[in-house]
Amino acid sequence: MTGFIQTSPARTLSNTAQDHYIAAEAPFSTFIKKGQVVRIEDTYGQQAVDTLFYNAHDFSERYSSQDTMREQGAAYISTGTKVISNEGRVMLTVTADSCGRHDTSAGACSCESNTVRFGHYTKYLHACRDNFVIEVSKHGMSKRDVVPNINFFMNVPIEPSGEMTIVDGISAPGDYVELKAEMDVLLVISNCPQINNPCNGFDPTPIRVLVWDDEAA
Repeated sequence: MTGFIQTSPARTLSNTAQDHYIAAEAPFSTFIKKGQVVRIEDTYGQQAVDTLFYNAHDFSERYSSQDTMREQGAAYISTGTKVISNEGRVMLTVTADSCGRHDTSAGACSCESNTVRFGHYTKYLHACRDNFVIEVSKHGMSKRDVVPNINFFMNVPIEPSGEMTIVDGISAPGDYVELKAEMDVLLVISNCPQINNPCNGFDPTPIRVLVWDDEAA
């Protein structure tokens, strides 16, 4: 599936404000200023990128999957989606998407959910929730501040019955999603380490995060 791409030719690698390489299975965070555009790139394809957003000046305001889905009247995130906070405010807008759709219902993997889904031998494998807790702690938050997240590039078909299944990803190497910040935000990522279901093609890989100032947007 191909998304609707509406990127700007003014954004190049030579005029980035930030350029980050995130290793396979690793956590990451950075601040994005209002008006800046952030691109999350699935460098090798079929790599789920678990993502959270917080108001940079008040971490109690953070991404709300329920409000985001209700606002747009759709289960998936793609071009035109307004990322909504738990205060009902627009945090970011998706301005370009070469993949087509992104999940915000299946949540993040955890040691507990891995054990239930895949067996006790998986209990000690690294998980996205661990990554989130590690990363938000750098900003004075705790596991209580980790909320339901966006799973960029993760393919989760929803059946008419409401049943969800994580299946092979549809993202190709180099696919990306771009979001324009409508407020100053803290971006927190877990580059998903899951190896027990096909969300990462059973082979977690690195990703890239780039940020441009508004004059290049």
